Amino acid sequence: MPSLQDTATQIRRDIVRMVHAVQSGHPGGSLGCTEYLTALYFQVMHHQPEKFSMDGVGEDLFFLSNGHISPVYYAALARSGYFAISELGTFRKINSRLQGHPTTHEGLPGIRIASGSLGQGMSVAIGAALAKKMNGDDALVYSLHGDGELDEGQCWEAIMSAAHHKVDNLIATVDWNGQQIDGPTDKVMNLGDLEAKFKAFDWQVIMLENGNDMDAVLATLALAKTMTGKGKPTVILMKTVMGKGVDFMEGTHKWHGVAPNDEELAKALAQLPETLGDY
Repeated sequence: MPSLQDTATQIRRDIVRMVHAVQSGHPGGSLGCTEYLTALYFQVMHHQPEKFSMDGVGEDLFFLSNGHISPVYYAALARSGYFAISELGTFRKINSRLQGHPTTHEGLPGIRIASGSLGQGMSVAIGAALAKKMNGDDALVYSLHGDGELDEGQCWEAIMSAAHHKVDNLIATVDWNGQQIDGPTDKVMNLGDLEAKFKAFDWQVIMLENGNDMDAVLATLALAKTMTGKGKPTVILMKTVMGKGVDFMEGTHKWHGVAPNDEELAKALAQLPETLGDY
């Protein structure tokens, strides 16, 4: 059985190849969140890819709020068994189920909401978590959000709502890479002290200083699970490097939504050895 890190490396190859093939997509944030999605789908979550249903009764659910990082999401879904790995080759093509931002009307297994209209995912995750509580379903809800996405006011309305309704079966994660489409977050809209803000909204907060270290991601998610069921929602503030794994993409907003050319793809793949076989 391949290691989680081997899986993450292959998913990174998938990301750059998918985006390059159509010269469209978002590689930066996708590469930065690879350890998180790999840990979640290949070890942490209780889920049944071969028996996917929209309601997910008895299963842990995941909602991607920052839907533009669909390449890493699709690769994790395919590699964990939701659909054929070969379908990754249809990314962003006409009539593909793998649209640039995840949608539901194509019926792609693993996708429960359309996302990419930033700010909405927290509300959806809270609703799903409340539904599980009402139905006596002990499974958990996970969600992922961009740090730049927190510029959206709806996020903070939802964050306040989750605390009020004691949504303690939700583990939200913020990808805190300090970059958004127009530049560094501290230049576009300074987020300030996110830890203090979430605590002020009565959330349990876990700081993950290196979201690109697989062991640290696994340990943090394990800790977060022990904090559920205690009357408060939990958030992981996960510091990552945008473009992680491809040296010329790392740490800059310039690769937020830009595809590599042929030469850049070759350089990227040289840094990402094929571990599980390309699609």
